[in-house]
Amino acid sequence: MKIKIICVGKIKEISLTNLIDEYLKRLSKFINVEIIELKEVNLKSLSEKDIDSSLKIEGENILNHIKKDDYVISLCIEGKMFDSLELSNSIDELKKSSKNIVFIIGSSYGLSEEVKRRSNLKLSFSKMTFPHQLMRLILLEQIYRSFKIINNETYHK
Repeated sequence: MKIKIICVGKIKEISLTNLIDEYLKRLSKFINVEIIELKEVNLKSLSEKDIDSSLKIEGENILNHIKKDDYVISLCIEGKMFDSLELSNSIDELKKSSKNIVFIIGSSYGLSEEVKRRSNLKLSFSKMTFPHQLMRLILLEQIYRSFKIINNETYHK
């Protein structure tokens, strides 16, 4: 079992990159985590049609990296909210089934409907909107926290 994180967009801030690398290093003790960065489709304008077209192209790129038996968790504002214990329990159950877990972080405009339909779970971290670059760090921290909980190891609250 491994975890894949498919992200649309690149991390531009070196400080975020350093923190992400730190959590990847910490997680390597528990599980293999692969991050796949996909290019954000540049919008010609901010019209709804252009946004929908961009999301469709990004969605196709995302779906190309998902296998049939992957368990897909899309980060969506309309998704279900878990606390850290609930997330760790879910990851632990999936770990027992030996399925790969794929987390998806969309672009600043979100995710296509096709990606949402493919998702086994839509997960929301908050009703607030976060920058997708920062969300990668938050997600990695919560995955790390989950593995600390699963392994009965102490971690700050």
